Amino acid sequence: MAPIPRRSLLKAAAVAGAAAQFSWALGTQDAQAAPRAEPGDADPVTLDWLEEGGLGAAPGSTVGVPWPKGAYEKDQTFALKDADGKEMPVQSWPIGYWPDGSLKWTAHAVGTGVGAGKLTLAAGAPAAPEKKVTVDKSGGTIDISTGVITAKIGKSGSTLVKSVTRGSTEIAKDGRLVLLRQPEIEDGDQGAEKYERFESVIGEVEVEQDGPVRAVVRIDGKHRKGGRSWLPFSVRLYFYAGAESFRMVHTITFDGKQEPGKASGDFIRGIGVRFKVPMRDAAYDRHIRIGGEGTGLLREAVKGITGLRRDPGAAVRTAQFEGKKLPDPSTWDQRVTTRLQYIPEWGDYTLSQLSADGFGVRKRTKKGHGWIPAGGGRRASGFGYVGGASGGFAFGLRDFWEKFPAQLDIRDAQTDEAEVTLWLWSPEAQPMDLRFYHDGMGQDTYPEQLEGLNITYEDYEPGFGTPYGIARTSELLFWAHESTPSAEAMAKQVEAVRTPPQLAAPPKQLIKAGVFGKLFAEPDRSTAAKAKIEDHLDFLFTYYKDQVEMRRWYGFWDYGDIMHSYDPSRHQWCYDVGGYAWDNSELSPDLWLWFAYMRSGRADIFRFAEAMTRHTGEVDVYHLGKWAGLGTRHGVQHYADSAKQQRIANTTYRRYYYFLTADERVGDLMHANVDSDETFLVLDPIRKIRTEPYTPDRNALSIGFGTDWSGLVSAWLTEWERRGPKWEKAKARVLSTMETIAAQPNGFVQGNALYDLDTGKFAVDKEAKVSVSHLSAMFGLVELNAELIDQIDMPKFKEAWLDYCRYFNATKAEQAARYGSNFGNLLLFQGHSRQDAYAAVQLKDDKLAARAWRQFYSSADPWDYKESTDWSTKKIEGPTALVPGSEAAWVSTNATALYGLAAIQNLALVGDKIPS
Repeated sequence: MAPIPRRSLLKAAAVAGAAAQFSWALGTQDAQAAPRAEPGDADPVTLDWLEEGGLGAAPGSTVGVPWPKGAYEKDQTFALKDADGKEMPVQSWPIGYWPDGSLKWTAHAVGTGVGAGKLTLAAGAPAAPEKKVTVDKSGGTIDISTGVITAKIGKSGSTLVKSVTRGSTEIAKDGRLVLLRQPEIEDGDQGAEKYERFESVIGEVEVEQDGPVRAVVRIDGKHRKGGRSWLPFSVRLYFYAGAESFRMVHTITFDGKQEPGKASGDFIRGIGVRFKVPMRDAAYDRHIRIGGEGTGLLREAVKGITGLRRDPGAAVRTAQFEGKKLPDPSTWDQRVTTRLQYIPEWGDYTLSQLSADGFGVRKRTKKGHGWIPAGGGRRASGFGYVGGASGGFAFGLRDFWEKFPAQLDIRDAQTDEAEVTLWLWSPEAQPMDLRFYHDGMGQDTYPEQLEGLNITYEDYEPGFGTPYGIARTSELLFWAHESTPSAEAMAKQVEAVRTPPQLAAPPKQLIKAGVFGKLFAEPDRSTAAKAKIEDHLDFLFTYYKDQVEMRRWYGFWDYGDIMHSYDPSRHQWCYDVGGYAWDNSELSPDLWLWFAYMRSGRADIFRFAEAMTRHTGEVDVYHLGKWAGLGTRHGVQHYADSAKQQRIANTTYRRYYYFLTADERVGDLMHANVDSDETFLVLDPIRKIRTEPYTPDRNALSIGFGTDWSGLVSAWLTEWERRGPKWEKAKARVLSTMETIAAQPNGFVQGNALYDLDTGKFAVDKEAKVSVSHLSAMFGLVELNAELIDQIDMPKFKEAWLDYCRYFNATKAEQAARYGSNFGNLLLFQGHSRQDAYAAVQLKDDKLAARAWRQFYSSADPWDYKESTDWSTKKIEGPTALVPGSEAAWVSTNATALYGLAAIQNLALVGDKIPS
């Protein structure tokens, strides 16, 4: 495929109002299927925090807010007020447009000063912050000031953050990335101790936003040692008005070499972010803080003067524990003062979290001397601090224990310059081993591989189980303090690291704006039947949330995903059985979770969906190499299966999080998919089951209308909505493929057609074949087509989709009457009931509404959930299970995702038709 452009976020969405440069003439095909609102016809929106506590110690928060069609034009400004009516500074910019050019989504950033209560957003002139974020690009560095701290960002070399100052005091400097490569691994032990040290080298730097409330700098590069550069990184730094802290979003993409059966290769021993911290205070005024469980802290000084044989005095002891500057030593008990040189100075501290269930802390005086244990526990917060009475540096790594192995290092705090390293992969853990997990077992030919698929559900092919090109994103926070903060202040910082405060638009606004196809409504328990479905939805989410904990679905590469199928004989998920292991978005659990959140506003669902979006968009998709733009089907390892397809790289799974939060990294992922139709030249997704000869032809690529096209059109639609760099091409692709699918004699029931990469059109197949898969609509096609039909007035396309919706669950006779032949009654009837419901509303057909509920409640598919299902869990413990917990052996993730989506959409669409 053609190279994906390096700069993947639209600059138009980077600053408020920047998208005003774009304009286009509305054609007849682009007329809205629903009426526009009158300009300015939008009520104020009440924004609230996902969790209690408001912004807390975080630097700021950004939220996406949707608007009805035509409510606001692209140059609209917005004002924000708190619960008392006081104007609050806000920075706003467009992140999505309706086809007519009116605002669909806007992003709004707030900095320090906002309270913990609700905020009201409305049209108006924004208040200016008292302390603005300013950006100066004129010198050798990019200088960003929040009004409290100033950071100098490097433009070249190894140092990303040259310095962080507060007033005239330098708090931190020399911020860079570090990488430890181990060239050889010894199976059965911790690996060789020999490793190579690499450091970040900046390739490109770009200011994406420059205030007044929020500034964003993106830095791209690779890690280098000598003549070798590898492991690309992309780092964004976020600064908010009035903040004493800044945020880092850090992404690495694996481009190393690890071959099955070979001990040599690119084994990562450590990935970290490192800063140096000047130390100006006397050793007894230098403070160390390490986060433990919850908001717990290890609170020590480099030179401790408590617990000694001689007592310096209560006031001195108390001040040191509280992190305050000590009284002049001449006021202490002189039996302590005259012997200070004999008290050890503890300069090095390490907290390592090598599993989800245990961390240890140790310290030593300096390099070359022995370590002593300093405590431990189960799950550390990932927070730390080093500094003193004249200033210090606090730092934190989000999802510290969830994405183990992680580690925090403080070194040389007894010297003039301490060093802090936040290890995203701990060097004390086993080296990162991404080699494929088996030797192929003789599956050398397609027939043998298909036989393997028939027993373990794994689609194996030599060389395809490679991690080359997968990525992972981490989030970090840093504070520059003028003195050591109180324990109470640090507890708030710990909370900000663990759960970054997130403003949210309420479900009512999402529903009123009519976004995401109008397929959800708020929970409704007004009748017994509706209440029971709501209970089932709650049960399923709670069960998966509990299973993550019981089964320890944690780890650097794993956190955020869930398992596919359950093995009741072992009372265990099929974590080691081919395609039944990690789910990798199979049948769209991502969509179930996001729809569950958008209708309820529940914070716990949002956080679960957020972790899944971070995982599935990064780890399950290739971002480099020949398969860039493709995702991997479910397997024992996230990249193991040889089915590399659009259905997993699907932009649909990312767009919810993006529009709700304006997250730039997810925006990168969506933009990178715009040209992924080129991947069909590289890899034929159905190569193993074709019976006829097929060679990919640029002007005649066989592409399916289901799992293939749904992934492509979601990327195109999103690029068009965002007015990204390729939005005009994307718009043309949306319209041309819609037109040529609609032109097929049997529409979506035809299954596929030959696609021309140069024209963006499908060739019309006059042979009128009938080809349907039970999977075609289950990877976001239902949701995407609802959005397309709502936004684009194309009657023939709408008719083709409604026909598919009407006839999938129809009888064979009804299918034959419409298409000349039947495609049979397949599977996943419950999941497809939402298509009956959609067609029922569009066609005002009560019979289809009745069939939707009939298929929902009484599907003939044995995997679908029924009312007669035992909606409960059973307790299990030793010796049956590894750890005590619960199981619902009847639960499968396929069925759960489709039940959840069908329940949510059916209730929204035909809830008034539900049988009593």
